[in-house]
Amino acid sequence: MLLSQIKRADGTTAVVTREGTEAYVVNGVASVYDLALDCIRSGKSIAARIGELGVGEAVDLAAAAEEGRLLLPIMPPDPAHLHLTGTGLTHLGSASTRNSMHVKSKDAEAEITDSMRMFQIGLEGGKAENGKAGAQPEWFYKGNGHCAVPTGAALVSPTFAKDGGEEPEIAGIYVIGDDGTPYRIGFALANEFSDHVTEKVNYLYLAHSKLRPAAFGPEILVGDLPQNIEGTSRILRDGQTLWEKPFVSGEANMSYSLNNLEHHHFKYDVFRKAGDVHVHMFGTATLSFADKIQTRDGDIFEISADPFGLPLKNTLSFRPKEGPEDLTTVKTL
Repeated sequence: MLLSQIKRADGTTAVVTREGTEAYVVNGVASVYDLALDCIRSGKSIAARIGELGVGEAVDLAAAAEEGRLLLPIMPPDPAHLHLTGTGLTHLGSASTRNSMHVKSKDAEAEITDSMRMFQIGLEGGKAENGKAGAQPEWFYKGNGHCAVPTGAALVSPTFAKDGGEEPEIAGIYVIGDDGTPYRIGFALANEFSDHVTEKVNYLYLAHSKLRPAAFGPEILVGDLPQNIEGTSRILRDGQTLWEKPFVSGEANMSYSLNNLEHHHFKYDVFRKAGDVHVHMFGTATLSFADKIQTRDGDIFEISADPFGLPLKNTLSFRPKEGPEDLTTVKTL
């Protein structure tokens, strides 16, 4: 089952569900967020609750996307209560990409970087087993709901950025119940948009490189994540494919188990506040930056994988630089 949200002609939102090609509005609920809380409080699964509510009018999701009416698949009433986070070095091919960004010189390529050490930790202990947590992964914060971008909208790179590059990933979508229990709605495609040039200066700049917008959706896959996911990431420029590469995800291609990644995020009390939404990205091994692609204003990122429905498409927008970076002024009260 896939879930999405659209904007109607009158400006109201509607929840859309589909299995296969036919999509329908879910009766009696205005948002996926409301539906999730309803399910948590009633103790019913999403599929069971939709079965009770029933469906109404048919929806052409592709047309809604073209018209800019396909929204983020979930958003709480206050965007500040949505957390965008992620973890890296989780996929079996991710170490070589990251390591190539952090070696100091040709002569130092044999040196073991901190990235390689972190990757080895995951290989050796990244799985939760027998109810016990495994090794904790790298973790980073990207922002709140004000940074979340739906399909069809621009990923805006700030004036101080040195780069704007895609990262095709799978994200877990979660809502926190009234008692602080995390509930997973499902999974969605994500573009964990990052500044790889800044990160390459020094790996300690990772946090700065990640504080950017991120896109996810347009649909949520409800249920378990397939063990093996095969997708495609591409960059379009002037109507032509500039770069295209397959990417893989799912636990068959990861050094960490999903339950271990979830544990090391939700073990923090601050991430178990009732009503909050979490979009947690699970990492990638595929980057155009690793192939020396330099993105430009107007480039289009497209991420697709069959189980997740429609592709995630976003245009890159660089805010113009007008000279040296202006100092952000803080006023004294």
